[in-house]
Amino acid sequence: MIFSDPSSVAVVGASDDPAKWGHWLARGALTGRDRRAVHLVNHGGGSVLSQPTVRSLSELSEAPELVVLAVPAAHVPAVVDEALAVGVRGFVGITAGIDDRVIGRIREAGARLLGPNCLGVFDAATSLHLAWGEFQPGSLGVVSQSGQVGLEIAGLAAESGLGVSRFVSVGNQADVTATEALLELGSHELTTVVGLYLESFGPGIVTAMSELRAAGKPVVLLTVGSSRAAQEAALSHTGALTSSLDVVDAACRRAGAVRVTTPAALVDVAAVLSSGVPGGRRVGIISDSGGQGAIAADLAVQAGLSVPVRPIDLAGAGEQDLRNYARRIDALARGGEVDTVVLSGYFGSYGADTPSLASEEVEVAAQICALARETGVLITVHSMCADSAAVRKLRAGGVPVQHTIERSVAALGHAARLGALSRSAAGLLSGPELSGVAGRIESGDPFGGDPCASLPFRSGYLAARELLSFVRFPKAHAVTSAAEVKATTLHGPYALKADWLAHKTEHGGVRLDLTDPATAFEEMETRLGSGTYVLEEMDTREHTVELIIGAKRDHSFGPVILVGAGGIHAELFKDTALELAPVTPATARDMLARLISAPLLSGRRGAPPVDVAALAEVIAQVSATLAARPDLAEIELNPVRVGPDGVLAVDALIIPSGDTLNKSSGLCVA
Repeated sequence: MIFSDPSSVAVVGASDDPAKWGHWLARGALTGRDRRAVHLVNHGGGSVLSQPTVRSLSELSEAPELVVLAVPAAHVPAVVDEALAVGVRGFVGITAGIDDRVIGRIREAGARLLGPNCLGVFDAATSLHLAWGEFQPGSLGVVSQSGQVGLEIAGLAAESGLGVSRFVSVGNQADVTATEALLELGSHELTTVVGLYLESFGPGIVTAMSELRAAGKPVVLLTVGSSRAAQEAALSHTGALTSSLDVVDAACRRAGAVRVTTPAALVDVAAVLSSGVPGGRRVGIISDSGGQGAIAADLAVQAGLSVPVRPIDLAGAGEQDLRNYARRIDALARGGEVDTVVLSGYFGSYGADTPSLASEEVEVAAQICALARETGVLITVHSMCADSAAVRKLRAGGVPVQHTIERSVAALGHAARLGALSRSAAGLLSGPELSGVAGRIESGDPFGGDPCASLPFRSGYLAARELLSFVRFPKAHAVTSAAEVKATTLHGPYALKADWLAHKTEHGGVRLDLTDPATAFEEMETRLGSGTYVLEEMDTREHTVELIIGAKRDHSFGPVILVGAGGIHAELFKDTALELAPVTPATARDMLARLISAPLLSGRRGAPPVDVAALAEVIAQVSATLAARPDLAEIELNPVRVGPDGVLAVDALIIPSGDTLNKSSGLCVA
């Protein structure tokens, strides 16, 4: 409770100067003096905000439970030492530049630090206000790595009528992490929805978001990273095909959260979710203008919603009787054909433009709020008036209102997607299939006998084939001379590969459709040198589709699994689907269905469908292998050729953890 409801606080660096942090923090702290003791510390003495100060913490008769550090970095070590000496257990580090030695002393003493370089903390339930800025109490819990982004979110939440229940700026997360701050919101009664801004992701974030979802408190995530898609060196095609946001989105799908791209979008979605999670994607549209209804319908489809009922145009009926708005919403909400209703147009403007109608419009707004509660159908409003008595009444009654139709419909689309994610995540996380996979991983036996657990790593394609014994490969054997090639008992046409090369095509280390493999061997050995080569039977099956299956260990979220259009053009098309690993075969099938090239799997132009069940099983097994093997950094099968009679991988790459890829030769160094 140190950072949510301390028994006493001290602001070190309290100031009477409104331009200084110490002034805002002191003013905020004093708002809670009816609940806790508040001490203001100023080395010059005197009074701050007409309240007496002390020159140091040692002048206090007892140690405050929580100390706010709002002094220059050079003074922080002395303040911390004094605070620890008198028994302080918690610090809010507003000051930037607090060095590791000071942080270490706090940890050694068993105390906790929020920050440093944070904007502070606010809790509406406990009258705790130790942060810069003003906060309107409400239902949105905010956890932000950036103090100013968090403050912007809080300001937008106030404008929307949503307000903030709890605000935690975690700053540099030297001690208290965003994960801890999120987990505390699970039992925070005022919080109904959570807004999260992060630039980096520490351990436990997915679990924390999942627990909040399970507690009925959906998470809306804002992050950055689209411009850093190639921030990691690509050790494989999998690395080149994976962006940071791909992995974040996979984490959101696993947790049942939703990602947005702006603070305004976060608040818009949170406002919808504070009223409830849509039960589906079907939206009904009511407007008092045919044009506005048509625009709303187009935007709804673009947002991933369906419009099963033709948009209803009141066509002047609202002007004749304002109660017609509520009547039409009532009929549509109770008709069973929609999950949500959007009212778009002039409603909310009547009272602002014609004051004599203000009272009646507010009454209709109250009826609309009551309908939302009674029917369970989520109702949102786009009003041409940014603020009016009716708009405020709607918001106070739990009906979100936006001033533009694009914001209203976009928020509803995100909320509906989160609803679908929450339902699928709940099934996935509790499903017996995944539980079985997890159990096998924990026991070190992902496939009923993990045949590769004790195999030492060797670089090369042959070693990968041996390690991935659950995958079917073409018949092949190692060759080191033309004589061995000539003595082969394999059947042509043949493929010849340099065993040690990761990217064989780029380095001329693969030849296909060979009828004279011995001559090809001599030519390749002349160019690449002596070594182990692989002579392999070509896959000559008809009606096959080439895919890539790759698993890699993300630095923030751990193992991830990717499937996509494969072969030498995988990076060109970038037709991929990605999830956190491990996945079940059912999830693997969902991944395949998301590919643009998915129709190829079901057969086109008379071709028979391929064995998707076998393919999904391989994807699941690859994902479980990486999850079970911390000594593996990446696994890649490319291409995987799947046909009506099953799956055949014709190249494979395994990269042990900590290994690098030689940039000139593509050699995987073991």
